[in-house]
Amino acid sequence: MQTERRTRLDPKERRAQLVALGVAFLAEHPVESLSIEYLSATAGVSRALLFHYFGSKTGMQREIVREARDSMLRATESGPGLDPQERIHATLSLIVDFVREHRGTFYSLVRGVASGAPEVREVIEEARAVQADRVIAAFIELGYADTPLLRAALRSWVAFTEDLLVRIAVETETPSSQIVTFLERSAQAVVSVVDDPASDSVQPRAPVPGVSG
Repeated sequence: MQTERRTRLDPKERRAQLVALGVAFLAEHPVESLSIEYLSATAGVSRALLFHYFGSKTGMQREIVREARDSMLRATESGPGLDPQERIHATLSLIVDFVREHRGTFYSLVRGVASGAPEVREVIEEARAVQADRVIAAFIELGYADTPLLRAALRSWVAFTEDLLVRIAVETETPSSQIVTFLERSAQAVVSVVDDPASDSVQPRAPVPGVSG
């Protein structure tokens, strides 16, 4: 009888395998429940090997969340050659598509990490900063002044967007196009208020073409 032999991987490949298994875990579970024991048993390696690669349970969780975060950022980056308004639309469409295709992972990243270690939460804060900077850059190109208020407002809008995506894109079947349109309009509303903070009244919105009052 031939004995089954486990495939030997070089250190880089083994580390990538462990991270990939951890990312797959996020699709169904919060990162804080991912243990050294679970990952070592799933990968068929010793606990000592995981400590060798990641240093600690927190280090392991941080690297797994970082890989999931980077995958999300790559998947939601709009292509070159778009004007700022098109870039905003494309970015939001890609984000909604990503959330719909990876609901469990997105939920784990934005909700499951909230109660985790500070080093793990920092990884997600970096993602929020990247997403905010993408939107900020587009609105600056559209002619809005680059001010601390604009940056703070759009960073807050990113947090609002995350919560809405969990409640609507993850937990309901609301059409993706409707979510994207709402997010576009909400971002525009935020920067419009920033651009005219002295306005003390709500102005009527221009009618949407094809929609009667």
